[in-house]
Amino acid sequence: MTPWVKRLIIANVLMFFLEQTVPGLIRALEFIPALVFRAPWTIVTYMFLHDPRGITHILFNMLGLYFFGPRVEERLGSQRFITLYLLSGISGAIVSFFFAPGAAVIGASAAVFGVMLAFARFWPDVQILFMFFFPVQARVAIIIMTVMALWSGFGGSRGGVADFAHLGGFAGGYLYLKYLERRSGVKKFRSTTVTPIKKDALNNWKSVDPKSVHEVNRDEVNRILDKIGAKGLASLTPQERLFLSNFVPPDDRVKS
Repeated sequence: MTPWVKRLIIANVLMFFLEQTVPGLIRALEFIPALVFRAPWTIVTYMFLHDPRGITHILFNMLGLYFFGPRVEERLGSQRFITLYLLSGISGAIVSFFFAPGAAVIGASAAVFGVMLAFARFWPDVQILFMFFFPVQARVAIIIMTVMALWSGFGGSRGGVADFAHLGGFAGGYLYLKYLERRSGVKKFRSTTVTPIKKDALNNWKSVDPKSVHEVNRDEVNRILDKIGAKGLASLTPQERLFLSNFVPPDDRVKS
């Protein structure tokens, strides 16, 4: 796992155990939009709380962070990643303030949804398992989730789901990525911070075994290998060359 993904998972799990032992902790840290001016810290603290009555709530959120977070953090860098995460969570609170002012909100969903949106923006065609069962492209999954949240949110958000927080997470993540593109530049970041690799570093690309690659990176490795097979090594971008070079077995690298 990447640094901030690991820290966030640890923080959420620790808070989940504290909820079981510290009376009144949830009440002190949950976000209630109508009371935000009395407890402004809750606009951040709510995203580290989860339903203490079972593990389903925290499990799904942490799985989402585990599967999508590392690639997004590697792509953006750790500082930008944690900013994306926190801003998405805060945006979830802000949207809830306007559309569901009386509802108490807890959970990392808004922040994780911002991370998922970033993943879909960088790798829109990657197949993911929607609801852990249905393979769809990442961008299609985001569209479906947005429509579902809109339908449920304006229909009353039955089932205790913070639909407007989810929508706010998507909105916050999108706006932050657009900001990076315009001001400090995700596009510029992609092209100017790539460390060059030697010309012959990928000569042994055929020795890369996708099965040995962590599942977080496996789809991207397979995509790049397919691209080489169809168009040759010369077709790879500098980012793709650098990414693939991380998975060439050390003993097989060409040395000069």
